[in-house]
Amino acid sequence: MSNSQPPVPPALQRRTLAVLSAAQILVGLGSGSALALGAVVGERLAGTASAAGLPTTLTTLGAAVAGIPLAALAQRRGRRPALGTGALVAALGSLIVLGAVQLGSFAVMLVGMLLLGASTAVALQARFAAVDLSSSARRGRDLSLLVWTTLIGSVVGPALVEPGGVLAERIGLEPLAGPFVIAAVAQLLAAAVLFAALRPDPLLMARAAAGRTDAGRGGTIRGAARELAHRPVALASVVAVVSAHAVMVAVMALTPVHMTHAGLSLGVVGLSISAHVAGMYALAPVFGLLTDRLGALPIIVAGQLVLTASCIVGFVAADSHAALVTALVLLGLGWSMSTVAGAAMLTEHTSDELRADVQGLSDSAMSLAGAVGGLAAGVVVGAFGYATLVLSGAVVALATVGCVVPLVRRGSDADGGRARVA
Repeated sequence: MSNSQPPVPPALQRRTLAVLSAAQILVGLGSGSALALGAVVGERLAGTASAAGLPTTLTTLGAAVAGIPLAALAQRRGRRPALGTGALVAALGSLIVLGAVQLGSFAVMLVGMLLLGASTAVALQARFAAVDLSSSARRGRDLSLLVWTTLIGSVVGPALVEPGGVLAERIGLEPLAGPFVIAAVAQLLAAAVLFAALRPDPLLMARAAAGRTDAGRGGTIRGAARELAHRPVALASVVAVVSAHAVMVAVMALTPVHMTHAGLSLGVVGLSISAHVAGMYALAPVFGLLTDRLGALPIIVAGQLVLTASCIVGFVAADSHAALVTALVLLGLGWSMSTVAGAAMLTEHTSDELRADVQGLSDSAMSLAGAVGGLAAGVVVGAFGYATLVLSGAVVALATVGCVVPLVRRGSDADGGRARVA
């Protein structure tokens, strides 16, 4: 089944995109500045390097936990209260971490970082809010615009770490608390923008345009899972984004460690990760446009093949700096292609009644896959080495193609060949 959105005034959709983009930038600034020092603060408070990665892991798990209840809230009340509430939870998390830094408490920090994960859930669900009012012909472009704005926060947020430290000292706080001051302010501003300006609510407006005024029958994981079980194309899209995210996080998390072991400086490693982040977000609008013109399936398959190529480059030339940077850029590009097209396809092939719930389940699964991928990557590299990790990533990406294509074909056949996936 292909969902065709009834027409809405173009000016309303443009305004919705502008509001969501502004909020997305603020959310990105907040989470970017906080996560940049999460490991450093964790090591300082815990007193051991072995605990440094735990705060970031809890933030990822927090995103997975927050995704489903925020989606259920959206299903019942609309996008505005769901996204605004998520931003407020993230702001609370930032303030708790700030307090943890002042108190010197690692345990309190972990609670705050878990809540801060709601910012990731907000960023992911904002992509879907951007296409509530989109026509099928513009769905990929509108969704990818929200993905692209994430780049701003990802780049500018970490750059605010030093100014944040100066600000913290001036107001009598520990310098390491600075990024969390910025994070709290940015998340509060994002919540204010969402609550004040995301009117009319895009999800509620979409229901009204479709002649529906009820709040949907969703709100449960079981309902969302049942929807996926009965819609092969939607299930294929979830498989694609979850797989792409797991591979991306696993390889990205351990490649910097591999590079430092190869003797590269931290500055070079940092620039390499910046190139990877640019690959993730910079060309998202291009992939959205291609999704609209060619259909989602070709872009998903191409994305998985690019992920495969990235892993092969890392396997063949693991000792070459240039090759590793190339692999990281390809890793970001493959992730972007798969997630943009996958999210567009998921929206296209879910029912109005359960769409927000299914989107939330997909986001939570994506975040959980990232957490598992990051943890598993460390185990694999520790036991078998970096080459085994990237080779495993290539196998997973190719297996994803082998899973997604038959699912989409089955869904298209069930829909009489009308599904717009190719």
